[in-house]
Amino acid sequence: MIVRLWHGRTNISKADEYAEFMKERAAPDYGSIDGLKKLYFLRRTDGDVAHFLLITLWDSMKSVKKFAGEHPEVAKYYPEDDSFLLDKEETSALYEVFFEK
Repeated sequence: MIVRLWHGRTNISKADEYAEFMKERAAPDYGSIDGLKKLYFLRRTDGDVAHFLLITLWDSMKSVKKFAGEHPEVAKYYPEDDSFLLDKEETSALYEVFFEK
């Protein structure tokens, strides 16, 4: 199994709207890919910034590539992200699960 982590930041004033956007736009996109096992959208507030962490669990690197492209460590963005995010991190972190209980 492969875990892919993506992090983004918004102004707190846009956090609720961005959370809704992620549920309505990103979740169905992720969910359309065979091989997605689990999806977690997490949010943390730090002063006037909201941090979003997306954790996806995939059955294989092949499935991750179906979603993210040939270079799955490169972060994937939607055009709408420009109106929400403070910056765009260039990469997502990929981890291979070697033990699970």
